[in-house]
Amino acid sequence: MTVFDRAYDDTVRVLDEDGEVVGDVPDLDDDSLVEMYRHMRLARHFDGRAVSLQRQGRMGTYPPLSGQEGAQIGSAYALDADDWMVPSYREHGAALVHGLPLKQTLLYWMGHEDGNHAPDDVNVFPVAVPIASQVPHATGAAWASKLRGENDAFICYFGDGATSEGDFHEGVNFAGVFDTPTIFFCNNNQWAISVPRERQTRSATLAQKAEAYGIDGVQVDGMDPLAVYGVTTAALEKARDPDADRPRPTLIEAVQYRFGAHTTADDPTVYRDDEEVERWKAKDPIDRLESYLRDEGVLDDERVAEIESSVEARVADAIDEAESMARPDVRELFEHAYAEMPPELQRQYEALAALRDDRGDAAFLEE
Repeated sequence: MTVFDRAYDDTVRVLDEDGEVVGDVPDLDDDSLVEMYRHMRLARHFDGRAVSLQRQGRMGTYPPLSGQEGAQIGSAYALDADDWMVPSYREHGAALVHGLPLKQTLLYWMGHEDGNHAPDDVNVFPVAVPIASQVPHATGAAWASKLRGENDAFICYFGDGATSEGDFHEGVNFAGVFDTPTIFFCNNNQWAISVPRERQTRSATLAQKAEAYGIDGVQVDGMDPLAVYGVTTAALEKARDPDADRPRPTLIEAVQYRFGAHTTADDPTVYRDDEEVERWKAKDPIDRLESYLRDEGVLDDERVAEIESSVEARVADAIDEAESMARPDVRELFEHAYAEMPPELQRQYEALAALRDDRGDAAFLEE
């Protein structure tokens, strides 16, 4: 039986909350497992520093990812370099694994247009802040790749709230009809800002929505990086196989929790209670993988300390690189929405530029 033959509420799991093996461990060597753990620690540390930068006024609004490292790193590790990643706005860890430098993520949230530019050899789409708008983009890109006779797969990330948007239904339905090589990866982190999962749908799972589109759907423990890696690997193999006896698209529901706020402009204490947060923190994906690797004799205190030190240095270097760049010009707020700036935006820009000229750059930027 494959993962796609399970009931939609039969959650795929490899490690339990204590790091004990309860499923089929994927075929990864020790070095790969340690690197997966290192990337999870890197994503967590980066997240904490990014929140701190925002609180200090050194960066704009930022969406934390802590708690979702297992889903992000586990899924990204399954990708080939030629595969395409289509993120929402919280996939900093996944994008890092797929080659996007931390500096680019920092620049994006600091307001630099350069933050949208991935290196030429990194197949990561720009960040998509509008909810679910990237889903049809991923399907369209995958369809174009299929028509060209290429063998690339496309993974599209979105949250549980996105499944209530029309863009989600249109994109997944199109993928089912045209059998595109697309993996729709739903980060079900239980809250779409302040709206809980149970207010999104009466469906018992989000994975079962795949049934309506004639594609495979599977639910996985999103806080178990090994389970996520295994499920994503199986979905990618199917997506790349034009002769597969199953539909090429897959909908993956990764059940997890975001420990922090939806963004740094949000206060989750208004709509979540501490008991719920602590209950989910006991399932921490980093602790779970570390426990497993220690039991396997792959990690010890010395290696964990080395990883922690290297992670801190790498994030500090990325921050220094990003902050060494000149502040973005205010015109960047207006230049990239339209091919030609409409008259109303032009008037707004001219008014803002005049205000800057009157007050001086330093005073204007301080405001």
